[in-house]
Amino acid sequence: MTQTLTAVVPAAGVGSRMKADRPKQYLTIAGKTILEHTVDCLLQHPAIGRVVIAISDSDPYFNQLPLSGRPEVVVVQGGAERADSVFAGLAALADEDWVLVHDAARPCLHQDDITRLIDQAKQSRDGAILAAPVRDTMKRGNGQQAIASTVDRTDLWHALTPQMFLVGVLRDAMTKSLAEGAVITDEASALEYCGYAPTLVPGRADNLKVTQPEDLALAEFYLQQRRKEQA
Repeated sequence: MTQTLTAVVPAAGVGSRMKADRPKQYLTIAGKTILEHTVDCLLQHPAIGRVVIAISDSDPYFNQLPLSGRPEVVVVQGGAERADSVFAGLAALADEDWVLVHDAARPCLHQDDITRLIDQAKQSRDGAILAAPVRDTMKRGNGQQAIASTVDRTDLWHALTPQMFLVGVLRDAMTKSLAEGAVITDEASALEYCGYAPTLVPGRADNLKVTQPEDLALAEFYLQQRRKEQA
């Protein structure tokens, strides 16, 4: 892995489900904001040389962080939707570059997961994503909070991040899929819409996305365990 890679972190969201006084990426766990933990995970990897963070133009928090002064961190103006922020990050990169897109609220990413993702993604122009096989019984609802059916979980995966693609391929796929009204829930779904088949790279289940208030304690536990492992 001699080529230096760039990570894009869309961080312009407000995180309304957290019911907090600020966007969830600026909540503090284990002495630092979630965003700082996330960016640290990325920059600790030897293959990642730069992180582009897309923040809201009215963000009053980012410039207060030590993170804002790091030379490896580039800030761009994000948008109302995740896709807008990802597009803003991609604009700073050349089409032939590889990019890892990672959620701002996933602070528990492991280095070995990043390594496996990079190795697998570079074997195909379709790219790759970290993912975890579904373990629980899956139910489909009927729209009224009752069970309509049980879904076969064979070959069902939880999509995680980072997700890694060639910049030009990702940009073109997102542009086409959004212009045609496709439902795009992550970057991989844009490639799927355009006929690509990104590789599923098994990732650790503790790559938690902080979404609900109860996730904060779990993320802090995982980070504390990480520090013990590294001690």
